[in-house]
Parts: sequence; structure tokens; C-alpha cells
Amino acid sequence: MQRIKTFKTLTCAVAAACFLAVQAAICIGTLYWAIAATLRMEGTAAAIVLGAIFALPSAYVLMVVTRMAYDAETDPANQ
Repeated sequence: MQRIKTFKTLTCAVAAACFLAVQAAICIGTLYWAIAATLRMEGTAAAIVLGAIFALPSAYVLMVVTRMAYDAETDPANQ
């Protein structure tokens, strides 16, 4: 079966991806804050190091969320 790609399904995919990305960003930010507070990392240098550690996994999570939303919204079984 072929995926349904209309303006409506793509718009819904973008909306779902944005919603899930915001939820993921909140969870990642909370985890970042908890680790920084637990390790008592204060200052700009510590924030940059911890941010660099979190950058790659965060980008991967956002990519997976976007792919999931696209697959779910364009699946013919969901229409």
C-alpha cells in the first residue's frame, strides 16, 4: 500500500511532530537540569560541556519523533 500524502496529512504530521518534539524537549531539559543540579555544575563552561553531551541524543530523539509522526499520519490504515 502506498502512503497518503496530501496537504492535510502532511499538515497533521507536522503538527504531531511539533507536539511530540516539545514534549521530548521538556523531558530532555528536565533531565539536563536534574543532572546539572545533582553534580552542582555551575557556570557557562559546565553548561556548554553538558549541553554538548546532550546535543546528539536530543537530535536523535527529535528525528525519531518526526519519523514516527510522519509514518503515523500518512499510513493508509489510519485514514
